[in-house]
Amino acid sequence: MAAGGSKIAIYGAIGANTLIAVSKFIAASFTGSSAMMAEGIHSLVDTGNGLLLLLGIKKSKQKPDDMHPFGYGKEVYFWSFVVSVLIFALGGGFALYEGIHALQDPHVIEDPAWNYGVLSAAILFEGTALYMALKTFNKSRKNKRNLIRNIIKSKDAATFAVIIEDTAAVIGLSIALLGVFLSQQLQNPYIDGGASVLIGLLLLGVATFLAHESKGLLLGESATPETISVVEKILSKNINIKDWNLPQTMHFGPNNILLVVEIDLIDELNLEQAERTMESLRLEIKHQQPKIKQVYIQTTDLSSRA
Repeated sequence: MAAGGSKIAIYGAIGANTLIAVSKFIAASFTGSSAMMAEGIHSLVDTGNGLLLLLGIKKSKQKPDDMHPFGYGKEVYFWSFVVSVLIFALGGGFALYEGIHALQDPHVIEDPAWNYGVLSAAILFEGTALYMALKTFNKSRKNKRNLIRNIIKSKDAATFAVIIEDTAAVIGLSIALLGVFLSQQLQNPYIDGGASVLIGLLLLGVATFLAHESKGLLLGESATPETISVVEKILSKNINIKDWNLPQTMHFGPNNILLVVEIDLIDELNLEQAERTMESLRLEIKHQQPKIKQVYIQTTDLSSRA
C-alpha cells in the first residue's frame, strides 16, 4: 500500500478526532461526566497520534545514507510503537484514573442532552473515519473478511494503527453513551464511573496489541510466505541454478523488502555467465515483486554442506 493511501486514512482520523475532542470537553464541562472526560482525552491522544504517524511517514522517505544504508523505512514502525505507548499511558491511564475518581466521588449527570448529542455525532464521525481507513487498507488485500488476521500479516503499521484506534474509539464511544444513559435513567452515578473504567481497560488492551504488532515490525519481520514462494519459483525455473537456500527477507518499510539468498550455480558457467545469471535474477525478482528493493545474491557450493 502506498504511503499516500495511509495519509488519507490518517488525515481523516485527525480531522474527526480534533472536532470530537473539542466537543467532548465542552460536553464534559457542562455535565460533569467522567466517561465524557475520558473520551475527550482519548480523542485528544488520537489526534496527537495521527500527527506522529504522519511524522513517521515523512521521516521514512529519507534517502539512504552512510549511517542508514537501507534507508529510514522503519521510522514508521518506531512511531507506531510510540503511538501504542501513548495510548497505554495517556489514553488508558487517564481513563482509569478518571473512572476510579468518579467512583470515589460520584456525581449525578445534570444535563445528559449534551452527552447524547456529542457522543452520537462522534460515533458518526469516528465511524466515517474507520470506514475510510478500512477502505484504504483493503485495497491491497485479497481476503477482506478476516480483518484481525490481515492486520497481523500487514506491514503497513501507519494504516493499521489508525484502524485499531478508530475501532477502539467507536467501541469506547458506545460504552460512554450507554454509561451516560444508564447512569441518568437509573440515577446511579457509579455507572458513569464504571464506563470510564471500561474505556480505560479497552485502551490498555488496544495499546498492548498495537505495541506487540509494531514491535515485531521494528525488530524486523520477514516478507510474507507468498512473496518468498514467488522468489523460489523464479529460482527453480532458472536452468543455471542447481540449488538454493531458503531466501532470507526483512521489511524496512511497508513497501521496502531486503532479500538475501544463497544459490549454487552449475559448474559449466564461467565468471561472466555467472554474473549475467545473477543480474537477470535480480531484475526478474524486482519485476515480479516490486516491494523487494534490495536483492543480494551469494554463490556458494551447497553440496559441500550436506
